Amino acid sequence: MKAYKLKGQVNSAGNLVITEPVKMPPGDVEVIVLQQVETVETAIAGEIQPQPEISERRTKVKAFQDWFEKTQPAPPDFDPDEARWEALKEKHNL
Repeated sequence: MKAYKLKGQVNSAGNLVITEPVKMPPGDVEVIVLQQVETVETAIAGEIQPQPEISERRTKVKAFQDWFEKTQPAPPDFDPDEARWEALKEKHNL
């Protein structure tokens, strides 16, 4: 199955209208629609102050509640396999 990226609009009647010419053979197609979301930036860059991320994890174990609130989430570049390998190398003196 080939994929094509096309731009289109939904008219007031609710019909999807492709606004670009399409060069493909006639036949059935499967359509996946991704709606564009407009973002509005209301704050001035100088006024934005980063807030520390607070873990939103909930637990029924009371001993873990405070611990989860105090911990920071793992950084986006954290590699769990690399961390395991480093721990094994340290444990077995490799």
